[in-house]
Parts: sequence; structure tokens; C-alpha cells
Amino acid sequence: MGISSRLVSLSLVLLLAAPGLWAQSLAPALATRFSEGVQALKAGQLDLAEAAFRDVLARGGDRAFVHHNLGIVHQQRNHHVEALAEFRAAARLDPALGPARLLAGSSLLALGRAEEAVAELERAVRLLPGEKAAHLQLADACERVDNVPCLARESRVLAAYAPSDPEYTYRLGKAYLRLSEWSYTRILAIDPRSSRLSEALGREYLQQGQPELALREYQQAAERDPALPGIHLALARIHADALRWDDATREVERELAVAPGSAAALELKARVDAARTVR
Repeated sequence: MGISSRLVSLSLVLLLAAPGLWAQSLAPALATRFSEGVQALKAGQLDLAEAAFRDVLARGGDRAFVHHNLGIVHQQRNHHVEALAEFRAAARLDPALGPARLLAGSSLLALGRAEEAVAELERAVRLLPGEKAAHLQLADACERVDNVPCLARESRVLAAYAPSDPEYTYRLGKAYLRLSEWSYTRILAIDPRSSRLSEALGREYLQQGQPELALREYQQAAERDPALPGIHLALARIHADALRWDDATREVERELAVAPGSAAALELKARVDAARTVR
């Protein structure tokens, strides 16, 4: 799998748009040679670009940005082992060079080394917090290693950057679904008798349109932790929907004893009281 052209373009914009600024630390002859390499890379002339960058390195221009650009040459050829070596050389010389971390992570993903990619891309995100491509790559890496909290976090960041983009909204929805499943599995592993587990099952049954099964799970949750906010409210709603007003009154009063200021419980109580009045 090769790196996307979108990500290559990002790196060129970040690092190569003003090559003269980077070349200032080089001797004039090497700066000229470096700029020749940049222009060749922008034109897609990879052999000429590689020759120029290697020439700069061989003649004393051992700089982070030179290694980085040489890494881009390798990456555009899908030579990710070589690319990774250059990006890591760049990062050693300049630990704050975010694009090198970003593209190192991309090459690690291409090489199937997702765990290493996560670590590299987390560094990239810290160095480039406003760069969408860094969060996108990290989200993909976290998904590969089944790091669901990380996937949800990065998907949320991406959706915030592009709220009108349906793709990122879709990715966020998928991530939240996986986070819900992951949380359920974690709770089950930690404490199979957790009231939260019963609550989650109850919510799932409600979504499936099976209120009596949901009622059973919420009742079990209430038995395990009577002071858990939201449980009695859920029971009251199920009873109210089934027109069991006495049961609904009992549960909503229990909810208000746990959470006296609950607007949802107070609203439901008013509805139940009104229904009982006209009954």
C-alpha cells in the first residue's frame, strides 16, 4: 500500500513551499543543489531529486529537511523501508519536525507495523495538532490495532475539523458504535454483575423494540445499585409507555430521590401525574 498523493502534497506544502528558508543553513552551493532537488521532486522527477539530495548529504549537508525530502522520494516509489530510514534520520536531527513523524507513521502502516505507526503518529499529532491528515492517519492506525478509545478520539477531532463533510461524520458514527461495543466487552470482563452492564443491555433491548426484556435488565440494574442515576427513570418510562401509571409513579419518585434536580424525571412525573388525574 502506497502513501496517498494527498498526504504527499501535504508534506510538500509544509516543508517545500519555501525551500530557500530551509536551505539557509547550507553552504550556497549545497543550497542551490538542494533547491534543484526540490524542484525535481515537485515535478515528479524522482531520479533527479534523489541524486540531488544524496549529493547534498554526501557533501556535508546532513540536515533533517534533506533526509525528509529523500524519504518522500522513496515513499513515492513505495520503497517504505528506505523511506522510513530517512524520516527517522530527519526526526533524530530535528525532533520537532512533525511532517517527518507523519510520513514515518504512514510508511510504518504501509509496512504492516501498525503498533509502531500509532506511536509515531501520536508524536505527529502533538507536533501538528491542527493538521487534519495527522489525525486521519492516527485514526486509521488505531483502528488497525483495535485501539478503540483512540479511534473514537481522533474521529471526533476529524468531525470537528470538517463538520459538513459526511465522510467524517460517518467515520465518527462507526467509531462511536465500536466504542459502545468495546465498553460493553470491557465491563463484562471487569465485572459480569455490573449494574452498568444490565443498563447497557436494557438500552439495547429498547433500541430493538423489546421493552419487556429491557424492563428485566433495568430492574436487575436497580437491584444491584438502587442509587444509580437514570435507572429508575428508564423503568418509569417503560411503565408509562405501557400505561402502568402506579408503577411509573413509584419509579419516577425513586429517580427523584436519587437525582432531585433531574429535569427529565420532573417532566415525566408531570406527565404521569396528569395521566393519573384524568384516568
